[in-house]
Amino acid sequence: MNLSDSQTAGSVPRRISAMEAVLGHLRGAIERGEYAVGDKLPSEAELCRRLEVSRPVLREALRALQTMGLTVSRTGKGTFVLSNGPVEDPTFGDYAASDLLEVRRHVEIPVAGYAAARRTPEDLDHLAHLLERMEGETDTTAWVAMDTLFHLAVAQAAQNPVFRRVIEEIRDALARQSAFLNELGGRREQSNREHRAIVEALIDGSAHDATEAMAHHLDRVETTLTAIVRSEHTDGADTPTEGGPEA
Repeated sequence: MNLSDSQTAGSVPRRISAMEAVLGHLRGAIERGEYAVGDKLPSEAELCRRLEVSRPVLREALRALQTMGLTVSRTGKGTFVLSNGPVEDPTFGDYAASDLLEVRRHVEIPVAGYAAARRTPEDLDHLAHLLERMEGETDTTAWVAMDTLFHLAVAQAAQNPVFRRVIEEIRDALARQSAFLNELGGRREQSNREHRAIVEALIDGSAHDATEAMAHHLDRVETTLTAIVRSEHTDGADTPTEGGPEA
């Protein structure tokens, strides 16, 4: 089975990442009961052979399945089906998505306001440089790394070390969530636009606009995450490409 031969049902094919296609195939098989709860998935080598994808692509898809609560990985034993439907509240690293978002709303929204009032020219230069690099970046891993740096830089601009410490604490979870949303939700370009609105508000020194821009950004994060978790699977519905999603 070559997933790269899949087509969108209907009018115009939509190119998606190979990882998304693999995830969709495996998720559909689990939800249809082809792999029952408690079953062990085929080995990575076997799945790569069947689906004709590289091992890094497969491993990203397996990590996404685990994030969604569908599977569990047991060291030295393999990957086992944990549930036939995704959990409503996936986990990113040590934190549930709902807990992560709740904290981000209570911290990052007011932080953006403080940053607008307290940012230095150096802070603005750093954020503008990061944003420029992110807008030109096509590699998901590199973009995700800069995404976490962006949120750290906003916290730094608030001139309160406690804020930066809080973002540092959840940095790994933020990176995992960011990668998940970008691979499955095509969020990169939209997120770049949201980041630009935040930076423009900071440049203008408008606490109101900065908090509004950050709140909008977090709203979109929540909306995309909910859509991914609740989406109904259509097996073989899209055309993947290992180059990544098109936003």
